[in-house]
Amino acid sequence: MGHAQIQSGLFGKAPNAAYLEKVLRDLSLWDKRNEKIMALSDGMKRRVLIAKALAHEPTILFLDEPSAGVDVELRHDMWRMVRELRAQGTTIILTTHYIEEAEDMADRIGIISKGELIVIEDKNVLIRKLGKKQLTLTLRKPLIRIPAGLSAWSLELAEDGRALVYSFDTREDETGIAALLRALGEHSIKFKDLRSSESSLEDIC
Repeated sequence: MGHAQIQSGLFGKAPNAAYLEKVLRDLSLWDKRNEKIMALSDGMKRRVLIAKALAHEPTILFLDEPSAGVDVELRHDMWRMVRELRAQGTTIILTTHYIEEAEDMADRIGIISKGELIVIEDKNVLIRKLGKKQLTLTLRKPLIRIPAGLSAWSLELAEDGRALVYSFDTREDETGIAALLRALGEHSIKFKDLRSSESSLEDIC
């Protein structure tokens, strides 16, 4: 536990043995606690750096692309720890190129384009403002083309004409779905299944 204990001391905190043990166990470092850092693999060295950053129980934690170049196992370990720290009240500022990482962990998201911060918003508000919902109807009989009478809706054919996809704005009070279903009936277009989906942050960005 030497590196973590030293890190705690640098910030004027007495080592918390129980906390340090938890950090090392969460990062799969407990069995390596007495080894010299030079003897560790690159992946383990990255874990040691994370442990050092957490050792003094920071109230604000900056993570600069922590998942870059790490294996999937370590990435998931870090995500779990970040969620736990956030739940305990730690403020975490995270930079990442992994959209799914931001979507999974962030409460607020800022998007930088060409060195400029173009938006900063609550994650759920951002998805609600910029996102789209889609309704996919699996048809009983394939369509070659969408009838002209359905041009009032944003429709696309998919799956070689076996599915009809309707995109609608999440901000609108009226989705238009009820009217669309009536119109499909008027055009004798029958469907056997329907499912809805919503844009993710990756779709938006």
